[in-house]
Amino acid sequence: MKNLLIVTTALFGLAGGFAGTAQAQEGTVTGAAGGAVTGAVVGGPVGAVVGGAVGAIAGTAIDPPPARVVQYVESQPMPEQHVSIQQDIVVGKPLPREVVLTPVADDPTYAYTVVNERRVIVDPQTYTVVQVVE
Repeated sequence: MKNLLIVTTALFGLAGGFAGTAQAQEGTVTGAAGGAVTGAVVGGPVGAVVGGAVGAIAGTAIDPPPARVVQYVESQPMPEQHVSIQQDIVVGKPLPREVVLTPVADDPTYAYTVVNERRVIVDPQTYTVVQVVE
């Protein structure tokens, strides 16, 4: 029980220390803390380490873009040239770097493109698909 209290206190202190960091990291920290606590209850200190790692991975979900970004992308005209790629377009997976992205005018944290005749909102730094606009 003493080990559980130490691990739990340390992890919640760690999670609190990251409170001011980027929102994208918030899910990872929350997942890690939750996974570590659950792992500690089930498997002791070793379970805390394993649970923290699994929770960090599960907590790294991609948040959808704000509605104004989706509306902006929907309102843009379809390009004259069609871009096709062989891979599936999946949220959380990156597009090839050869795909040309267009920044979202009022929110440079997002970009968009039309690939395989589908509008796709992308993180322009990582080329990771954030949302497929249907």
